[in-house]
Amino acid sequence: MFISLEGPEGSGKTSHIPHLVASLREKGYNVFPTREPGGTSIGEQIREVIHDLKNAEMHPRTETLLYQAARAQIVEQVIKPRLTAGEIVLSDRYCDSTIAYQGYGHGQPLDQVRQLVGYATGGLTPDLTILLDLDVELGLQRKSKQQEWNRLDAYTIDFHKRVRAGYLEMAASESSRWQVIDAGQDWEAVQEMLREIILGRLQQ
Repeated sequence: MFISLEGPEGSGKTSHIPHLVASLREKGYNVFPTREPGGTSIGEQIREVIHDLKNAEMHPRTETLLYQAARAQIVEQVIKPRLTAGEIVLSDRYCDSTIAYQGYGHGQPLDQVRQLVGYATGGLTPDLTILLDLDVELGLQRKSKQQEWNRLDAYTIDFHKRVRAGYLEMAASESSRWQVIDAGQDWEAVQEMLREIILGRLQQ
């Protein structure tokens, strides 16, 4: 099974994944965690370029294409082989991030962005996507206290509000794949809900 965690900045995806992986492994599941952009040597190099605050002049199309390059690499090198081997892949972000950030956030044509995503992924879509939804101002406040404040974090509040609205629209339009959690709750409550949702889907 392929599971992705999505959400605006500061929603807590990265902090939850190690605990989810440990919990699932304790129950006997073979789980492999990964992240986007990154997850491969090539992807991590691309991540540095995309996120570097010095690259403020980067055009939205450039940003979009760089994400797809990293994504194509991780799909072929990591995700597909792990799924073929029968593992559960748990990804910190995946293709919906591009639609939310580079599509809704930047206001680029959604049909064109989706075509690029489809090419990069070879059509591979998560079986389950969980959106950790959070107020934009609260999320950025949380993120500012962390070490990695990157080029996308520095975009305007309005940009991040469009990203959040895009996520919610996608979740509403494909409810069979998406589950939404209020990430403004206590960390422990969010973690428990994540475990319940994932275990429920795995046991179907």
